Amino acid sequence: MFSDAKRSLFMRAWCPGTARSAKNGVRSAWQTGRVSSNDAPQYVLPLVVRVEKTEPPERTDALETAARAVLVMLSDDRSLGDGEWAGAVRAWQDARIRKVVRRARGAEWRKASQLPGITVTGATAEVRVFPPVPLDGWPKELAKLQVSGTELDDTGELPDPRPGQALLWLNPDLHMSTGKEMAQVGHGAQLLWWAMTDEDREAWRDAGFPLAVRTVHPDRWAELTTSGLPLVRDAGFTEIAPGSCTVVSDFPVRCD
Repeated sequence: MFSDAKRSLFMRAWCPGTARSAKNGVRSAWQTGRVSSNDAPQYVLPLVVRVEKTEPPERTDALETAARAVLVMLSDDRSLGDGEWAGAVRAWQDARIRKVVRRARGAEWRKASQLPGITVTGATAEVRVFPPVPLDGWPKELAKLQVSGTELDDTGELPDPRPGQALLWLNPDLHMSTGKEMAQVGHGAQLLWWAMTDEDREAWRDAGFPLAVRTVHPDRWAELTTSGLPLVRDAGFTEIAPGSCTVVSDFPVRCD
């Protein structure tokens, strides 16, 4: 789907604020430094992961499902043009692309599912993504959900990534909760989406946004962060230090 030459075209991006082209709402200029967004209204993209006591999802499946949920929101017709969510999505993308992951089960999940949004399912995970809301304007059904301490595990070995999947590489030296990791891979998926051409976005969307999340071997991390691929640097609001590199996003591997 992508050539090695195309991969080299993209510079690192700072996830809390990147330069944005006004044309078609697509980010086109990648910068290595922060772009000030303090003067813009602050919005946040809410995500809720379903975590039942008896059947919690697998960790990596939850991460991959959260990343796909962000992409589904970005590409949904309601988020584009004159769609009903488009104004909120534009306001969110024009400032910091903050994401907050909360968890729900039982009646809480059912109530959250009744709010406008999109539920994305994986093999074991369900994640519902909602249109962006003002930082201090969460719907009450979501505001009361737990945001900290979401910890999930993988119970088996992970398969090798398949051809056609994008790869979201996690920093092996950082310890983050699963909820924090879900937000970070969501950033990584979004930066990758912005870096693509319209043709490549359409192909990836039509394929169902195939992707894999893996923790890179420590020996490769430094190489990845200087590779020119989209790089997430966290703003440091929670858990980790400001400017920490959390995710490197690699383009889908060719299927041919």
